[in-house]
Order: sequence, then C-alpha cells, then structure tokens
Amino acid sequence: MNSLIDAINNFANIFGQTKSLEAAPTPALIVMATITVAWILYWKGRGLWAAAKNGDKWWFIAMLLINILGVLEILYIYVFSKRRK
Repeated sequence: MNSLIDAINNFANIFGQTKSLEAAPTPALIVMATITVAWILYWKGRGLWAAAKNGDKWWFIAMLLINILGVLEILYIYVFSKRRK
C-alpha cells in the first residue's frame, strides 16, 4: 500500500502538487466512498442486467467498460431501452 501512495505522491509532485496522501482517511470520507461504491454497483448491475435481457450487446460492453457514476446505466434503463419496446 505504501508503494501505491508513494507512486501517487510522485505523480502529483510532477504537477506541482505537494500535499501528501499519507494521512488516514476520515470517517466521513469512508462513508462517502462506501455510498458511492454502492450506488455504482447498484446501477451497473441493473444496467448490465437490462442490456443482457434486451440483447443489446454493444450497450452491455459500453456499460461494462465505461464508469461514470451510473449515469450511462441510468440513461440506458430510462431512455434508450424504452425506445425498443
């Protein structure tokens, strides 16, 4: 884990960022990250399920590879999959 933190710090130093990531995450950050991961997993699962059920191979691949906080999955479920019905 320390090597990952060192690599991120070294990358940040290239761009003039000098703050270190060695401080422990706060409880609020952990809760926010947990909620974000749960949100992403829910929508990704629901979107992938809908694309597979509808036989939309390219939508399935796009949703599998692109991660933008569930936005693509929500658009597919509520906009694009409704057009086919």
